[in-house]
Amino acid sequence: MAFSSFTKFNNSKPNFYKTQSSVHSSSSKKQNKPKTTTLDHTFSSIVAGIMSPVTGANIPLLPGSKVSPEPAATVSGAVFNVATSIIGAGIMSLPATLKVLGVIPAFVLILVIALLAEISVDFLMRFTHSGETTTYAGVMREAFGPLGAVATQLCVVITNLGCLIMYLIIIADVLSGNKPDGEVHLGLLQQWFGIHWWNSREFALVITLIFILLPLVLYRRVESLKFSSAVSTLLAVAFVTICSVLAIIALVEGKTQTPRLVPRLDHETTFFDLFTAVPVIVTAYTFHFNVHPIGFELGKPSDMTTAVRIALILCAIIYFSIGLFGYLLFGDATQSDILINFDNNADSSFGSLLNTLVRLSYAFHVMLAFPLLNFSLRTNIDEFFFPKRPLLATDNKRFVAITLVLLVFSYIAAVAIPDIWFIFQFMGSTSAVCLAFVFPGSIVLRDIHGISTRKDKIIALVMVILAVVTSVIAVANNIYNLF
Repeated sequence: MAFSSFTKFNNSKPNFYKTQSSVHSSSSKKQNKPKTTTLDHTFSSIVAGIMSPVTGANIPLLPGSKVSPEPAATVSGAVFNVATSIIGAGIMSLPATLKVLGVIPAFVLILVIALLAEISVDFLMRFTHSGETTTYAGVMREAFGPLGAVATQLCVVITNLGCLIMYLIIIADVLSGNKPDGEVHLGLLQQWFGIHWWNSREFALVITLIFILLPLVLYRRVESLKFSSAVSTLLAVAFVTICSVLAIIALVEGKTQTPRLVPRLDHETTFFDLFTAVPVIVTAYTFHFNVHPIGFELGKPSDMTTAVRIALILCAIIYFSIGLFGYLLFGDATQSDILINFDNNADSSFGSLLNTLVRLSYAFHVMLAFPLLNFSLRTNIDEFFFPKRPLLATDNKRFVAITLVLLVFSYIAAVAIPDIWFIFQFMGSTSAVCLAFVFPGSIVLRDIHGISTRKDKIIALVMVILAVVTSVIAVANNIYNLF
């Protein structure tokens, strides 16, 4: 069975889980004895100085390790890692959601989905702590058997791979432009140096992958990415700040439109069209695939609760701010990809400078968010195809091979697919909504450990029903609009 490796997780939980059972306590003590291992030097000439040493690869997402434990991660590092996992490609489509929904409904939806995301993470971690596994797929396996584990890993792979492809598309759009519907939008490199072969989408992405993304994805611990995650979060804040400045300038100059507080339903926008905005925000809050690798590097479970709450508050503020100021700046002309609006809105040298900073800050943000998604994607693929092989962090050949295959596949898909909107709609209505709400709610309703309260089950049932109904309506409406 592909997921038989989940039985190996019994001995991989940190020390604060010793009280679960005497057997578990005994196995935990055995693991805590420091041990040393010998590195496989086959690839050391390639990755020396970039990868964390194997003795520092304490990754609870994978089967029990024989390496010596690393110091517990910090709450601040976890906050930045969670925030970076949350803030991704969805941020640029939030102004368009305000245009569709209106300011008040969009604000309420951003808060409600953030609240539900916190509740679903709490559900997920409570059942993780009560069980004998340290992965999302493992919790689903305990509740629903191998089928639940397979469904979870497929959703993680689809969601993460889709996000990685979107990130590369965004980077290519910023650096080398795009031609949606035949309309030419030049990238920054083309605006600065003219159109040449070396600043094409294909070549710009290759350089980005080799010199920026590859060194980051070769780190073996999530905690090692805390500094790049901090920079990524700050770049997201810079993105919002610059948009705010542009919106205020436009407001002072009288160039903004009065935003709609409620949706406008007419012959172009129907009531069911409003549901198409929901998948965008759901995707924007889907970070559950990184909860376990981040949470189990912390010293105690309550630290993860704190980190998730702080990160969600920060992200909700960022989301509504960029949505409001982007909508104020472009009004009804707001595109689903707001970067297109910045490309077309430079009517002065100062405005051109700010537009350039906006696009660069966002491009570098997704570059630094890329390795976090790659981390959980690589782990799930390894668990699926190599369930009985040694710990991934101790196998240089397998680690590098999977990493390179994912980068190459993401690159090919990003070059072949020019638009991210369809990926948003597909993921937000299928894999992302399952990971964020359907699966955690179903785990509570199944209650394999008997820890769910009546209140928990009511909330879980409402969560699952809302997620399924809105997703079905969004998918049906999108299919209807195609014809």
